[in-house]
Amino acid sequence: MSAHDVFLLGGVFPGTAPAATLRRVVSYARAAEASGLDGAWVAEHHFIEYGANPSATLMASHLLAATERLQIGTAVSVLSNRHPVALGEEAATLDALAPGRFRLGVGRGGPWIDLDVFGSSVDRYERGFEEGLRLLRQWLSGETEVTHNGEFFDVLPIRVMPPGAGTPVWVAATSEETARIAGRLGLPLLLGMHAPDEDHLALLDVWRREAETAGHDPEAAEHVSTHLAQIANDTATVDRLRASLTELLTRGVGQYVSLKPSRTGRDHAAYVDWMVGRHAVGPADHVAERLAASAETTGVARQLLLAEGLGEPEAVRDNIAALGAALTGTAGTGAPPEAAAP
Repeated sequence: MSAHDVFLLGGVFPGTAPAATLRRVVSYARAAEASGLDGAWVAEHHFIEYGANPSATLMASHLLAATERLQIGTAVSVLSNRHPVALGEEAATLDALAPGRFRLGVGRGGPWIDLDVFGSSVDRYERGFEEGLRLLRQWLSGETEVTHNGEFFDVLPIRVMPPGAGTPVWVAATSEETARIAGRLGLPLLLGMHAPDEDHLALLDVWRREAETAGHDPEAAEHVSTHLAQIANDTATVDRLRASLTELLTRGVGQYVSLKPSRTGRDHAAYVDWMVGRHAVGPADHVAERLAASAETTGVARQLLLAEGLGEPEAVRDNIAALGAALTGTAGTGAPPEAAAP
């Protein structure tokens, strides 16, 4: 049986201040809970309006307190910018405060200026991801003491406090290399929106082979995939979605500052057209069928739904409510208290 969570990008849409954007993320999570959806995962970005939230764990903490039953995840905390022990302490704290509700998703990130600002490096981004992930997993494993000696991290024997309780960790993967790393560690994948199901199947196959070789049970992993999800009963709504997402991508992604500049650019309008055509956009029955077909094809039953593409808060909350009704078979429990939030 599939599970459906909202994926909260926290993009700064035109006419909205970043602070208001962050408050909207909270209202959308509460709307997801009211609609009967299963969880909410929050993105993390630095210095760009593509996403206003700079700390996925901090936002997750607030959402855990603002909701009662939702599973709350990070999609993702950028491990290349963080010391694994510091991130592990935050994750263990959230797991202790809300047992069984927190999900830690981590990713490599990109060769962005974040690395320089936070005292990391392109070298660690390119070659140190597996070491950081191993140290993070060890910290959260339930061991009472951890020591580590490696190329990028040296940790003397130290007490783990608070002790990890097997906090679940997901690894965002867009390449076979990262899928192999996650497979070796037995950590499930978090698959993005940018690739078709066929590409996801290839990554999952790489992951499975590596996991089996390392002695992990591949059937025990709960992989997750991310999907654009918009219930739209007319072409005007789809056109608004295209325009809104294209504007956000063009402006927001264009603000990235790379430490490894590339001359190649992306046609954001074409990419949005591809996403609208591939993903779950259309009437409610079409959205439900498209998501079910993806789950059947890939075997990935937990799906994260990017539902805020229209940007305008009332429209986003309406979409979340409609998704809940379409995917859970219920009408939810009504609008959340923040229905009138900016």
